[in-house]
Formats: sequence, structure tokens, C-alpha cells
Amino acid sequence: MNRYDYACAGAILVADDEPEIRQLLRILLTKKGYDVLEAVNGEDAVQQAKRNPELDLILMDIMMPGLSGLEACRQIRIYTKAPILFLTARNTEQDKAMAYEYGGDDYLAKPFSQGELMMKVASLIRRYRVYGGMLNVSPLRGNAADALSVDVRARRVKKHDQEIKLTDKEMDLLLFLLAHRGETMDVRTLYEAVWKNKYMPSSDNNIMVYIQRLRKKLEDEPANPTLIRTIYGRGYQID
Repeated sequence: MNRYDYACAGAILVADDEPEIRQLLRILLTKKGYDVLEAVNGEDAVQQAKRNPELDLILMDIMMPGLSGLEACRQIRIYTKAPILFLTARNTEQDKAMAYEYGGDDYLAKPFSQGELMMKVASLIRRYRVYGGMLNVSPLRGNAADALSVDVRARRVKKHDQEIKLTDKEMDLLLFLLAHRGETMDVRTLYEAVWKNKYMPSSDNNIMVYIQRLRKKLEDEPANPTLIRTIYGRGYQID
């Protein structure tokens, strides 16, 4: 286990009006060590989020009586930045677009694979902890990274003790790659995770431009990168 690995257990709010779904999710999540809170509708979910700002993740049904999951998501964003994963039988492109528009972070259609659900849960919590500064990734080691340090909480990067100015999107992209250190991240995953938009073929150029910007600012030799590596035909990786 390296310095980037850590226990993903945390506090999760499950908001669904179906008792059977809440019970199933509680069983799955508690087996993995998560603390689980439950909400029976949208209004309850908003109040739970308000009372529990330490939440690491919210699993939210969209179709609930009274306040919908979408509107609950919008209100919850007042109280927490914790990621929201929508679990719903509605699975059209328009439904997905609305989920992201209202502040959701990911989407999983019912009936869902338990394995896929748990992978998404772990990934969303990991990403949230990195962006929230709960993961210490400083200093980096290896080649050009010897002189590089990243303060996640303050969102600052230094090289040879000199601060390197990154834009918000450059920082988000760097932090996402760090959160998945050792993994090859394809362009679609990078674009949808960092830009929060649906991937299009033109997105490839956008990612390439930002990778080049990061290399220019962080690498000793941008034309011969040793920090952010290109895995040809697959994507990008930080070792």
C-alpha cells in the first residue's frame, strides 16, 4: 500500500422511498464498513444533509413523492459538497443530463450491479476526499517530481519551493490523476469526471491541451515528460 491508498469507509446517506432498496443498500454498505443514514423522501434527505455536514456520499433516488431527488439535490448543495450518486429507473440521456444539471456527480440505473455500485461508491468518496483536501499527496517522488509538492487542502503546487500557478481546471485535472495514481485514465473518464460534461469526440483535444499546459508548468522537460505519462492508445497516468 502506498501513501495514496487509504480506507474509503465513511458516512453515506441513502435517500429512497422504497424500504426494500434502503435495506439492501444498508446491508451492502455496512458490510464494507460504511456508516449509513437513511432518508425516506426528498425533504428528509435535505434535513439529513443539513444535520450531518460530515457526509462523504449521498445515494439519491430521483422519483420520490413530494420533493423529487433532483430538487432535493439542488437544496442539499447549500449544505454540503459531498458527491451525489443518483440511483434511478429513469435512464434516458435527458434524465442523465438533468441529474448533472441539478448538481449530481454520477448516475446508476436500476436495477444495478452490486459490484458496479460499490466501485462507484469507493471512487466518488476517494475523489471527494482528494478535492476536499483529506488526502495528503505531498511530496511526490521520482524523476522530475522530486522537486514537486502538492498541498491538496490549499490547492497549491510548488516546485523547488516556488509556487506554480495553476488554473482551477488544471488543478482539478492534476488532483484527479493523483487520486488515481498508478492507473491509466482514458480521455472519456478524465473529461466527464473533471469537466462534468458528456464526452464528445472533440473533448480529446481539450484534454490534450490541458495535459500540455500541466506538463509545461510542472515537468523539467515538457517534451519528455516523466510526471504525467502518455500511455499510447489508452490515456494518461501519474505513477
